[in-house]
Amino acid sequence: MSKPIYSRVLIKISGEALKNGCESDILDFDFVDKVVASIDKCLKAGVEVAIIVGAGNIWRGARKGIGMNRARADHMGMLATVINSLALQDAFLRQGIDAKVLSTVEMNTFADFYTQRDADRYLKEGKVVIFGGGLGAPYFSTDTPAVVRAAEIGADVVLMAKNVDGLYTADPKKDPNAKRYDDVTYAEILEKDLKAFDLTAVSFCNENDIDCYAFALSDPENIYRAVTGTATGTKMHK
Repeated sequence: MSKPIYSRVLIKISGEALKNGCESDILDFDFVDKVVASIDKCLKAGVEVAIIVGAGNIWRGARKGIGMNRARADHMGMLATVINSLALQDAFLRQGIDAKVLSTVEMNTFADFYTQRDADRYLKEGKVVIFGGGLGAPYFSTDTPAVVRAAEIGADVVLMAKNVDGLYTADPKKDPNAKRYDDVTYAEILEKDLKAFDLTAVSFCNENDIDCYAFALSDPENIYRAVTGTATGTKMHK
């Protein structure tokens, strides 16, 4: 079995990916359990794991709430990320893995309030840390808090578990001629306006020299493969 090449990672998990095509529910709980099992392999290999989960399976902000105030729509999305975070925490706990949900929005009944100090301590103790509430402010997708938290906790890489197996020249679901990048710089992403992830997050990664790796979550084992550098996907870097 391949060994990890990272010691501390932040995994950005798509909420839509956790739905796994399920039409009747917001989450495919059997699939979530498989994701947790793959992350457990990372933990047992000595990797410290933090997670941010999106909320596209529950709420898509102003695009879904047509006519809504943008800030209010984003607040609903921030709450949706906490729902997904609690679902993930429950899956970890059921498998005997200690996991903490830290929210940037105070809701002490459900989650602890986020501080960098607590997140770092929990990770060093071998706990999974799940960040909920996004950045704590509207107008940002969960891509931006993912890379900001990665910088704060000193993660070696941001692993982006998505619905597609990397970054393409165009949407591969719409353009059969779209080509996948194996390796791409942030400057090229910005220059070509590639839809890798939120351009605010791309700029932050470029300025702070944060590496990202995008891969498909359709096979949850890809999480462990990404940690060991053997997954198929796209490396993004300065």
